Amino acid sequence: MTQAPPPSPKVVPRAEAAARLEALRPGRRVVFTNGCFDILHPGHADLLARARAQGDLLVVGVNDDDSVRRLKGPTRPVNPVGDRMFVLAALACTDLVTSFGEDTPLELIRELRPDVLVKGGDWCVERIVGREVVEADGGRVLSLPLLPGHSTTGLIERILAASGRA
Repeated sequence: MTQAPPPSPKVVPRAEAAARLEALRPGRRVVFTNGCFDILHPGHADLLARARAQGDLLVVGVNDDDSVRRLKGPTRPVNPVGDRMFVLAALACTDLVTSFGEDTPLELIRELRPDVLVKGGDWCVERIVGREVVEADGGRVLSLPLLPGHSTTGLIERILAASGRA
């Protein structure tokens, strides 16, 4: 069994996320994005940096392990949620990282009330979960282009093929 990563001040339990964000928020534009972030790759790093450029604080909602299994299948996640949040928190572009157990981040978005909601370009704006909440508060919802050729599924497939287990 692997050792849990050390605590990070950017990793916040969901129950504390809204209060922590409110302490950081005054005078700042809050950007929110979410995902599984199972194996961090250049596509993730690029999207997160561009999301952060849309405001002053970047909050990342991370699907917990049960949620990832429901969405991606029984062999995922590769990395447990604590590890995934620790790696995301180590990035200079992130300001707060929390997890959620639902299949979508809608309730978390309602709790955090971001000013800007960002997803990757594989999501059209009309289908982005939480769009109505953010727009009703006067915020913006963006679908940013993805960095071509980078996906966790593709990375896993390449690793398996290289190991002869594909």
